Amino acid sequence: MNKPVMSELFKKRMPSDVRLGQMKFAERKVKPALVNVAIGNVSLPTNPAMMKRMFALDAPESPFNKGVVRYSGTVGEAECQDAFKNILKCEGFDTEKLFVQVTDGGSTGMELLLLGVCGDAGKDEKPLLMIDPAYTNYTSFAERIGRKTVSVTRTLGEDGKFTLPELDKIEEVIKANNPGALLVIPYDNPTGQLYDYATLKELAKLCVKYNMWMVSDEAYRELYYDEKADMVSIWGVTDADVPGIEGRRISIETASKVWNACGLRIGAIITDNAEYHTQSVAEYTANLCANVIGQYIFGALAHESKESIAEWCKGLREYYKDMMFKVNKGLKEMEPGLIVSSPDASLYTVMDVRNIVKPGFDSIEFVLYCAQKGAVECDGVETTLLVAPLKGFYDPSLGDKNPGKTQFRIAFIETPENMNKVPELFVKLVKQYEAQR
Repeated sequence: MNKPVMSELFKKRMPSDVRLGQMKFAERKVKPALVNVAIGNVSLPTNPAMMKRMFALDAPESPFNKGVVRYSGTVGEAECQDAFKNILKCEGFDTEKLFVQVTDGGSTGMELLLLGVCGDAGKDEKPLLMIDPAYTNYTSFAERIGRKTVSVTRTLGEDGKFTLPELDKIEEVIKANNPGALLVIPYDNPTGQLYDYATLKELAKLCVKYNMWMVSDEAYRELYYDEKADMVSIWGVTDADVPGIEGRRISIETASKVWNACGLRIGAIITDNAEYHTQSVAEYTANLCANVIGQYIFGALAHESKESIAEWCKGLREYYKDMMFKVNKGLKEMEPGLIVSSPDASLYTVMDVRNIVKPGFDSIEFVLYCAQKGAVECDGVETTLLVAPLKGFYDPSLGDKNPGKTQFRIAFIETPENMNKVPELFVKLVKQYEAQR
């Protein structure tokens, strides 16, 4: 009897690199203790204003107090839109001419963005230009909907600093591929690199010169650890800095990271282009609307003061900075040959083992080993560690030249106690893996 046939996409689809280890560990019959820093699944409590609404959905003022859960408009509830604007306004950015579309998480916003800035499905026209290593979801969504991406590649130096390619090299890629948009992540995922305004402005000039949209993923905007640095945003780059940039700016926002609400699945696409906003909402009508309970909970931030938001963000920066610098130091002390990226922003660090492993090392194979077989003693307990292989964060056409073959991302989402175990676990597991390879 004939069997139904799956699509070629489904046949070839592998799990996301950030989820792969977790899925394989779940299949392990005898499980050791686990420290999982492969995915940015923040475990801190959410903002108090949001928490108050979350725990009182039956309160008289709640729209859900009678148990009725209806669709919102596709663009999102006005209060939830205002919450995203209020955050930006409290941080000093002009929101007067901005349009907000609420989405089911930042991830859905990414997919919708690709539909809005790239060429037609199945064609190579107007690809999304990314700066690798780039958050792997953009590539995954592009593959899902048949859109093309192209990349320029950063280099991780021995000093732990990622360096951007020269502007003329980026311009060469633009001339060769005619991208529809440039994606930047100023508080970078996965590298932890922090962009400054000078860099953003130079990239913005390229967007104007070559008539591209400029897209900024601002999930980690408030998480930067240089006390002398300013908060950087696409909304701080205006026509006064780069004539012509206004009207081509788009940002991806989320409740997941700074507001500690990954599972709420609330995000937004913000733009200063009215026509783009109208057509993006039109495309999203097939999704009907974003999670209305999540919109209500996040909408609490529409009423928070500048002082309250500033204090919340300051507390998070202090929490992550202390933990990130301790782990960074611990990794270097455990293995001086290990390259560890500078913890400047977001909640990630990249580790490169190129100086301490044998030729032929593959980051995905190491992650699978840790998930399925590996375990070392840590504080008297057999433990394994899950990290994210960076191989999938680079253009796959790089092949054997892919820097991600020896690179990993760790997310600072475990308790400080567990994060302090990461240096010992990682170095011991690499040595264990190499000994049996």
